[in-house]
Amino acid sequence: MSVEFFKDVPQIVYNRDANIDETLCFKFYNATEVILGRPMEEWLRFSVCFWHSFRGTGTDPFGQATIKRSWDDGTETMDNYKRRLEAAFEFFTKLGIKYWTFHDRDISPEGSSLEETNRNLDEMSDLALNLQRQTGVQLLWNTCNLFAHPRYSNGAATNPNAHVVAYAAAQIKKGLEIGQKLGAKNFVFWGGREGYNSLLNTDLHLEMSNMANFLRMALVYKKKIGFKGQLLIEPKPKEPTRHQYDYDAQTVMSFLRQFNLHNDFKLNIEPNHTTLAGHGYEHDVVMASTLGILGSIDANTGSPDLGWDTDQFPMDIRACTAVMLQVIRQGGVQPGGLNFDAKVRRESTNTKDLFIAHIGAMDSFARGLRNAAKIVEDGIMAKYLKGRYISFESGFGLKIATGLTDLEECEEFIRQHGEPETISGQQEHCEAIFNRYL
Repeated sequence: MSVEFFKDVPQIVYNRDANIDETLCFKFYNATEVILGRPMEEWLRFSVCFWHSFRGTGTDPFGQATIKRSWDDGTETMDNYKRRLEAAFEFFTKLGIKYWTFHDRDISPEGSSLEETNRNLDEMSDLALNLQRQTGVQLLWNTCNLFAHPRYSNGAATNPNAHVVAYAAAQIKKGLEIGQKLGAKNFVFWGGREGYNSLLNTDLHLEMSNMANFLRMALVYKKKIGFKGQLLIEPKPKEPTRHQYDYDAQTVMSFLRQFNLHNDFKLNIEPNHTTLAGHGYEHDVVMASTLGILGSIDANTGSPDLGWDTDQFPMDIRACTAVMLQVIRQGGVQPGGLNFDAKVRRESTNTKDLFIAHIGAMDSFARGLRNAAKIVEDGIMAKYLKGRYISFESGFGLKIATGLTDLEECEEFIRQHGEPETISGQQEHCEAIFNRYL
């Protein structure tokens, strides 16, 4: 693969002595630096998402495209699709990133029939496989776009028309085959329109049951073709539907348990979606990890004051530290990673802006990783947390924690010991300690 799209951008390298305004280099991300016994690049497993970075044009609901790229002439020809893909792999290589992600319709145009669409995807995935082999870049995950085409206006797996559900299933079948072909580490389900806008015309039980059956079909086919990747579900509370069935981590876990799918799926958490659900930035990462289903992270952020999914690059060091603290606690997110499901702002129209956005986000998570590692090594916060729950480690508290007591015995305990002591939660103390690591 010859370099031609980014001639004015050098290979991005680590330079801790870079000046403050030198943004085309890593000042904090050092891929080979060992943190807690593991290279930084293994903890972080960064990935570039193809759709925002190489299909994004800066459009929004109120304005036309503002971004023009040398590799994209705006047509739906196969040559244009190939140019985009070649540019992407040059970008991955210059950035020094080892993973990428895509939707099927990002890399290949839809044809006039399913057969033509699949032929297009075969041809484009042949090119992707060749580029992967040339560069060593791997596919973190792929997914199917089951929300953009008009046929999916009422949903895909939850559509009231069985014909549409069957079409979506055929698309997933091909997506799994492409994932296996390209060596995908994971395969993601994002139910963009799997939800409702009005309960007046919605059969909730039927739609959720159909979605469970849809996921079962995917699971059966995954095993049939020998695809080894982890299946992931990406929660989002709303947008484009008023309410989506994969609202947040706890909602998805409830759904999976309800339909006995909890042993076969994990979650791809996007913090911007978490904040849309009304939670704090790291809430779903921590919740999914606690429930044992954190599989991967779509590393982005949003503007909670706006109230919609803005897909910004993560630059907040506190947020990155909180996420990486949980990643360390669970021993990493492999075979998942940190996928930059983010787009440059529509005002950021220079090609260099695309590099700088990724570099800034990678540096932010590198700082977050170092901070989190220091928190773990010092053990101060872990010691406090353990102390707060010390009453459950012995005596009557241990009986409660192990389920070896009952209501009558609890009542008798209170008769003997009276009113419990009020103990401070020391929230501000914890926040002050945490901030000193940033």
